[in-house]
Amino acid sequence: MAIKRDVHLCFVWFLLSTLMLQSSCNGHPWRKKSELPKPCRNLVLYFHDVIYNGSNSDNATSTLVGAPYGANLTLLNGKDNHFGDLAVFDDPITLDNNFHSPPVGRAQGFYFYDMKNTFSSWLGFTFVLNSTDYKGTITFSGADPILTKHRDISVVGGTGDFLMARGIATISTDAYEGDVYFRLCVNITLYECY
Repeated sequence: MAIKRDVHLCFVWFLLSTLMLQSSCNGHPWRKKSELPKPCRNLVLYFHDVIYNGSNSDNATSTLVGAPYGANLTLLNGKDNHFGDLAVFDDPITLDNNFHSPPVGRAQGFYFYDMKNTFSSWLGFTFVLNSTDYKGTITFSGADPILTKHRDISVVGGTGDFLMARGIATISTDAYEGDVYFRLCVNITLYECY
């Protein structure tokens, strides 16, 4: 009789535990809804990338390090998509699209070209902001299908004014001048702010 009672108690405990775990497994309570929470912060910034081309060392803010010019001769499908190239950058960030505007910080990180058949890259970088409006960092990570007009990458963290921030950054190429200069507009929408 005692064994039967113990089996019933174990079954009831197992059933209640399972029900409680299922109700709390989703992590964030807002994920149960079909809509995202309201953003807690939004800002639009621009960063300007001047790629080193062998003769512009005074103005260059990025350079290929994984495949310096001429070292990556990989041609796939008859195309040069820079597949395998790795670039490191330290670009100025401005509040508008003017390269000569006062910088509010630096975009520091890397990107590499990761697709064989089209232009695409993977980004990992941090906005280091140090102005009267913003102090702290915002860290980004994700795929960048370059030929798409608007692309989303993840905001995976931050410090200072953006402590532990999470959200989405919609980036778009605002200007492009061959293999020497491009400007990205970054529309940052944060959903977790502390």
